[in-house]
Amino acid sequence: MNTSIIIPTYNEEAGIAGTLRTVCKAAGETQNVEVIISDASQDNTLGIVSDFPVRICRSQKGRAVQMNQGARMAAGKILYFLHADSIPPEGFINTIAKAVERGKTAGCFQLGFDDPHWLMQTYGWFTQLPMPICRGGDQSLFITRDLFQRIGGFNETLRIMEDIEIIERISRHAAFTILDDIVVTSARKYAVNGRIRLQVIFGMIHLLYALGFDQDIIAGYYTRNIH
Repeated sequence: MNTSIIIPTYNEEAGIAGTLRTVCKAAGETQNVEVIISDASQDNTLGIVSDFPVRICRSQKGRAVQMNQGARMAAGKILYFLHADSIPPEGFINTIAKAVERGKTAGCFQLGFDDPHWLMQTYGWFTQLPMPICRGGDQSLFITRDLFQRIGGFNETLRIMEDIEIIERISRHAAFTILDDIVVTSARKYAVNGRIRLQVIFGMIHLLYALGFDQDIIAGYYTRNIH
């Protein structure tokens, strides 16, 4: 197995089928690729997922825990972590494989939103910049199994910002690559919470994390302010 695509899910019945149609079609057109769903849902996500050619593992809730659980099941030399509401770019499997062949051991795609509003497109434009505040799990993550194991996987003590923390550790061992293509993610949280308001909240979460605030404080701030 060359590539394992790992998708953590928690109550994603509304949108997981769309993501899996794209991902499983790409996997079916490429040899030696598997799709793993690490599920902690309480809705019908698992029933929907079962209709697709994927491997399923049940997990405790928590994105870091779920992604590590999926990685333990994975057989691929390349691990690709993808959020359930994100659609990878066309040809993403080959793009990642070629990057690894060139010696790129970890990285992500740039980000786009399924909202054409100019402000959302501007937010996406900034994700091409090599700055920590411009990173996020919605951009997905590819990493070689060897590097993933060497750094110890995702930090399961983190309830939030696990995607930023693992990039920090990756960067101490290898260059982190931002690929040219774009992952398109759902803008649903922006629609509910406000395009500007939510971005300010995300900025505050990055600041609290950078200043070393306790996870309970950061997670509590997230829960109180984001619906």
